[in-house]
Amino acid sequence: MSRPLRIEYPDAWYHVMNRGRRGESVFRKKEDYLAFIELLRETVDMWNLRVGAYCLMPSHYHLLIQTPDANLSRCMRHVNGVYTQRFNRSHVLDGQLFRGRYKAILVEGDSYLLELLRYVHRNPLEAGLVKVLDKYPWVSHQGYLSDAKKWNWLYKDFILSLFSDEKAVSRKTYKDFVSKGTPEEINRIFGRKNLPSALGSKDFLDWVKGSFFFGKRHKEVPDSKNLSPDAERIKGEICRRYRVAMDELHRSRRGITNEPRNVAIYLLRSLRGDNLEEIGREFNITRFSSVSSVVERMRGKISGDRQLRRRVEEIKTAIYMSQA
Repeated sequence: MSRPLRIEYPDAWYHVMNRGRRGESVFRKKEDYLAFIELLRETVDMWNLRVGAYCLMPSHYHLLIQTPDANLSRCMRHVNGVYTQRFNRSHVLDGQLFRGRYKAILVEGDSYLLELLRYVHRNPLEAGLVKVLDKYPWVSHQGYLSDAKKWNWLYKDFILSLFSDEKAVSRKTYKDFVSKGTPEEINRIFGRKNLPSALGSKDFLDWVKGSFFFGKRHKEVPDSKNLSPDAERIKGEICRRYRVAMDELHRSRRGITNEPRNVAIYLLRSLRGDNLEEIGREFNITRFSSVSSVVERMRGKISGDRQLRRRVEEIKTAIYMSQA
């Protein structure tokens, strides 16, 4: 029996879950919960993982994560493997902790991301563990309402910006959104025995099927895991979004920031993994350290500028959708 296909590409969003073997508890005491959360923080730093939300229940966990480096399998092997080792050492046990490989559902970043955020955060309420969500300590809900530095590792600012660009408004809107309950459609999806591989609009699902399933070998298909758009497609979409000619991407003026050019350099590096020499030749940059500086500078700007981050996310979505 073949394993389920792991659909991996840069900046993909997933809802990930796993349960204890035979329904057994995977979190038996406070220290277990804390150890898992610390492991998530380690994985964020080690593997460039973005954790948008988590919920730890006694017998299972839910994660809402994004993988900028298309490395879901590697990240989850690390999380499940290291936690099993630490759990067994703490409880003087050995052997398998989880019932098998994790279940990952690919999530469209627009239509279903917020619904999955609500589903993950409402799990303790739906299970009857608490009557007030604020009272459950092992869910990231509190992080969405707090400015405390301990939540800085959580990738929440981008998701909150989907509610509003104003922090106070986004938090209030988020809290109201979560309080309204999980839609019946989402409950039906997660009530099935066999969960879907992807959630999203018809266009998104058609793109997933065309890119990862049709015409592929049936096993886990290594050559379908990473989807690298060609350079011309990336540059063309940037020109379209910024309404500039292709020549503008290759033009550099001292003292003047050329955002479309910088975005193109950043995306060729992050989406395709082009090396510094290749990018340098593409943009007539003789010093490869200059290419590296542009990439790092853009990474910092995208992290701190919501509007720029949204523009780049829209460009990436359009690039992948155009490959269907």
